[in-house]
Amino acid sequence: MKFKAKQFYRIAFWISFIGLITIISDFGYTQIAIYQKFIDGFYFFVLAVGLISTFARYFHKYTLIQRKVFIIDLLSVLFTLWIFHLYLFVGVPFDTDLLLENPIWIKIAVLLAFVREFSELRINFNRTLLNPAQIFILSFLVMIFIGSFLLVLPNATYDGISYSDALFTSTSAVCVTGLTVVDTATHFTLFGQTIIMILIQLGGLGILTFASYFSYFFKGGTTYENQFALSDMTNSRKLGEVFSTLKYIILITFGIEFISGLLIYLSVGSGSFNTHSERLFFSAFHSISAFCNAGFSTLSNSIYDTGFRYNYYLQSVIILTFVLGGLGFPIVVNILNYFKYSVSKLFSFSSGKKRHRPWILSLNSRINLITTLSITFIAFFAFYLLEYNNTLAEHNGFGKIVTSLFGATTPRTAGFNTVDTAAMAFPTLMMVMLLMWIGASPQSTGGGVKTSTFAIALLNILSLARGKSRIEIFRREIADVSVRRAFAIIFLSFVVIVSAITLISIFDPGKKLLDIAFECFSAYGTVGLSLGITGDLSIAGKFVIIVVMFVGRVSTLSLLIALFRKIKHENYSYPKEEIIIN
Repeated sequence: MKFKAKQFYRIAFWISFIGLITIISDFGYTQIAIYQKFIDGFYFFVLAVGLISTFARYFHKYTLIQRKVFIIDLLSVLFTLWIFHLYLFVGVPFDTDLLLENPIWIKIAVLLAFVREFSELRINFNRTLLNPAQIFILSFLVMIFIGSFLLVLPNATYDGISYSDALFTSTSAVCVTGLTVVDTATHFTLFGQTIIMILIQLGGLGILTFASYFSYFFKGGTTYENQFALSDMTNSRKLGEVFSTLKYIILITFGIEFISGLLIYLSVGSGSFNTHSERLFFSAFHSISAFCNAGFSTLSNSIYDTGFRYNYYLQSVIILTFVLGGLGFPIVVNILNYFKYSVSKLFSFSSGKKRHRPWILSLNSRINLITTLSITFIAFFAFYLLEYNNTLAEHNGFGKIVTSLFGATTPRTAGFNTVDTAAMAFPTLMMVMLLMWIGASPQSTGGGVKTSTFAIALLNILSLARGKSRIEIFRREIADVSVRRAFAIIFLSFVVIVSAITLISIFDPGKKLLDIAFECFSAYGTVGLSLGITGDLSIAGKFVIIVVMFVGRVSTLSLLIALFRKIKHENYSYPKEEIIIN
């Protein structure tokens, strides 16, 4: 009986998977009336199988009622029954004004059925076949190619798109870069823009984050093998922290994106949009794009677009959103814990004795926060002074401050622009390239070599200048392995960027060296700022940028770890000898 139940659940999954493919086909292609009726009927068949599967699951394992998943399943069942109620009792079949004029509800129900059945699958990360770095890289490659095929669907664009441009756009979205070869606002339909938004969300967090956590949540557990693999991907110190880390990542992401979307919605007037739904979609798209540091916009000229370049409240919300996304999830959680401790300290009664002050902010958080604030502070004043009579000339006093802050923070992988990037002064462009190279903080949605890498390099230089043999800060010593990784990342970044500049100079000899260099720094830092040459590059030049965006997102070290097999640690050491460096 148990074997038959497993067979039925497997069949239910494949039916829901076909339902997902049907949704994509329904959106991607224009259907004739008879086919549309068949598709609508198949949706209800998928929902019926999903209901039977859910009831059977609780019938065979009634202890599921005691778990949190019961509430989710109950809401999903009620939602599905509501759709059946509309279909059977409210309107005539396939002619229901309340339902079929808004068929999105049926598609949402089918999508929920697929998620539920998919979560019941046994997901195994076999470390003997693929190491965590290889699994991580493979997940991004799969997302990129699936996204490229979705973007070439007829209903995804107004006038069609070549596969090379679709692959470029998909890579840019999954790698949260923002470089575009076609105008996202005018070239892609609402369906195409929705695909890009989903790719940004999945690329910003990683498809493995969603798949692993939902599988764990619905199944109530996982194998130690999976926990070991995920601990490497999430950098969790303890196996027991793996799924709590994934939960925090998902909750923080959706929480910040929801609040940001609400604030963006309030900051833009209804006069800028034709319908209420357009205003909602604009808010959701830019909230997700900002937090994931993607830089994609449904405006042709990003936030520099007419009607938005002087909306300083909107710009302030977007700045706050992409800065939080660029700090990294461990730092955001650490900051929340610090505020929680500070609040509890205010409301606690003092006993008059000297209280122990716990180490709330970790060394990682302190270094990255100080580096981020220092870089932002310096870049803000530099941008303000260099562009005061240039790109900032059209703004008022407060506008100059907000625009300068935007210009100082967006190069660190956000990619939105509130000024004409091509009109910036040469010194500003040099500073922007440096900021794009530094990037965001580790374990964030941003790219670049990361603020911690930059900070360790500076601290190492200061230690050498002072004649110290180790790096010490905040009464802590930075491990040698962190120093080696930092300088390896710096060296590899220059190898990738210089190689890309050289190749594009060969493939597109008519382009200026500054424009090419800016494009390559932007691609490696997954920023998305451009001097306007992206769409004019040759197919070979675009492919180089695709590779650089991918390498910048997954990191060069991850690629090397994926390519080379780890050697077994040996308990011996050779005599040490210094090499003449200077």
